[in-house]
Amino acid sequence: MVAALGFATIITFLALTFTRRVSVLVALVLVPIGFALIGGFGADLGDMIAEGLIKVAPVAIMIAFAVLYFSLMVDQGLFDPAIRRVVRWAGGSPTKIAVGTAVLTLMVALDGDGTSTFLIMVSAMLPIYQRIGMRPLALTGIIALSAGIMNIIPWGGPTVRAMAALDATSADIFTPVIPAMAAGIVWVLFSAFMIGRMESKRIGALTETATPVKAGPGTPHVDDLPVRATVHPAVMAFNVVLTLVLLVILLFQLAPLQVAFAIAFALAVLVNKPRWSAQQEVFAKHGGNVTMVVVMILAAGVLTGVLNGTGMITAMAETFVSLIPDSFGSSIPVITAITSMPLSLVFTPDAYYFGVLPVLAETTASFGGDPMETGRAAILGQMTTGFPLSPLTAATFVLIGMTKVELGKHQRFIFGWAFGTTIVMTVVALLTGAISL
Repeated sequence: MVAALGFATIITFLALTFTRRVSVLVALVLVPIGFALIGGFGADLGDMIAEGLIKVAPVAIMIAFAVLYFSLMVDQGLFDPAIRRVVRWAGGSPTKIAVGTAVLTLMVALDGDGTSTFLIMVSAMLPIYQRIGMRPLALTGIIALSAGIMNIIPWGGPTVRAMAALDATSADIFTPVIPAMAAGIVWVLFSAFMIGRMESKRIGALTETATPVKAGPGTPHVDDLPVRATVHPAVMAFNVVLTLVLLVILLFQLAPLQVAFAIAFALAVLVNKPRWSAQQEVFAKHGGNVTMVVVMILAAGVLTGVLNGTGMITAMAETFVSLIPDSFGSSIPVITAITSMPLSLVFTPDAYYFGVLPVLAETTASFGGDPMETGRAAILGQMTTGFPLSPLTAATFVLIGMTKVELGKHQRFIFGWAFGTTIVMTVVALLTGAISL
């Protein structure tokens, strides 16, 4: 009975969110409550929900301050000097421009927000691609690969959701996959290099046949880049040092993430926007994004609290265990890693992480494995390399909309490279013990 309620909860949640009958927020809160009431758990619902909210609160706090911090850094032009240096270094070489695009996207994507990354990178690089005659399709592909791999950071969408769904910390989910992430970055740079070579040959062929190239080939210049407000050199130096210190603290787990981001943002906003009116402008500009993400994480706490409190998760996992052959039980993390990227085209991130992942993790535990391995496996592909291709994420349409690239062409062009990223990371994760076979 409890297992049936659990499956009904998950199926209803997935159906409602997939068909967009209701918002994800509404489904996360009301669907589990409804089935808990049907199962006779009404008297304990308050305690279950409170427990779920308490567990996800640290994640919600972390993501709130992380979004505010990196949004402020982007506004202050922290990455602009790097962009200008790359443009000067690349000159008119499509290969260098492609690799430079990947490097810059890897840096800009530190904010953990795909939409802002796409806005910044397309605005900065599209005029350069058009001037030299490179296809916007190459730009969307390279940005997608680079932003996808950086989405694995602890304040990125997949890892945040995985931590919330499994009541885990970044040390449980993110830290063990750092070597795999590094290998993925190397693969992305290699992919950008190969795409750049393809573009170089294509432009060369067009030139030889005198076929017109849109916007005409030329050498990009820093004047093609958008201009931001001037920031005092001392303030910029402070921002660079503070960001580097913050990254060291995060990578080596020297302090809880929510504490590190809270202190870093308070210092950053004090130095960069000392006047209260200017600080209010920061909150007004980025508050909407913060609220949307934080409320979603808290709503997920309702779902996970009810699923765990009623025993639905355990009951569903036991059902899966009875159906899965023993020989496949230990392979669940690897299967999860390999299938997670294609599944990102079918499931929204909320549906996958809050509906599918908890069941997979509990099933792994039932076979004697570490459920955290399943969480690590999920972030190796699900929305890590898949989110910039998925028609179920709004950020995808920001990317293709700004470049006027068709979604189908974008998916066909970059799917193989993206899936290759997942495979590379999965192999390294196996070799380093982040997941086991």
